[in-house]
Amino acid sequence: MSIFFLIYFVVLGVLLGSFYNVVGMRILEERMFKTKRSICPGCKQQIKPYDLIPIISYVILLGKCRNCKQHISLIYPLNELATGLLFGYSFYWFGLGWDLALALLLVSIGAILFVTDMRFLLIPNKILLFFLPLFIFLRIITPLDPWWDSIIGSVIAFILLFLVILLSRGGMGGGDLKLFVLLGGILGWKGILLTFILASVLGAVISLFLLYIKVLERNQVIPFGPYILAGTLFTFFHGDTIISWYSQLIYI
Repeated sequence: MSIFFLIYFVVLGVLLGSFYNVVGMRILEERMFKTKRSICPGCKQQIKPYDLIPIISYVILLGKCRNCKQHISLIYPLNELATGLLFGYSFYWFGLGWDLALALLLVSIGAILFVTDMRFLLIPNKILLFFLPLFIFLRIITPLDPWWDSIIGSVIAFILLFLVILLSRGGMGGGDLKLFVLLGGILGWKGILLTFILASVLGAVISLFLLYIKVLERNQVIPFGPYILAGTLFTFFHGDTIISWYSQLIYI
């Protein structure tokens, strides 16, 4: 039965990942559900249903529009695949329960914001405000120990990102700040500190590598949201183990 649920959550994640791609692309254009079907941004032709199958259609079409042959961003199938794998891993790690619900919400907001930040360098308030009451509800049902750790986590998250924005003179956006404050309430103060460290290291390593292979240019603006989200998910799944290991290390 667990294998059935595992497959179910992977497939569900892939399907929702496709929907999250649409949300991420359309929410900033104020046309969430105004058009019945997706259209190619190049030739403006409606995309046929059989060309909208998550991951599979991208592979069959070799990443190009069937009509005009315009390249389709690799972001979309990667987001679908990652969402499916993370949904499956969430069930594998937590099983059925409230922790699974919280994990799925984190993956979901991450999938949407990955698209908006990568494509538009923005973290929309609409997305944060939509997920905020859901996260608050789940944290009320499954509070941190102690419960006020969520409040401290949000405060520390605000101070950290505010200082980064101040010192970098706007090198990081207000959307990153608001996202980090929201995540601080979920992870607590230890978790949000670990997330900040992981996101910073991951961002630095990947950015240097992309500069080395000349994918990025110096002074080019890069989205930091994906690194925050990656650090958040790693912390949510494995943060307790890392924090426990570090605590034992410093007291040896």
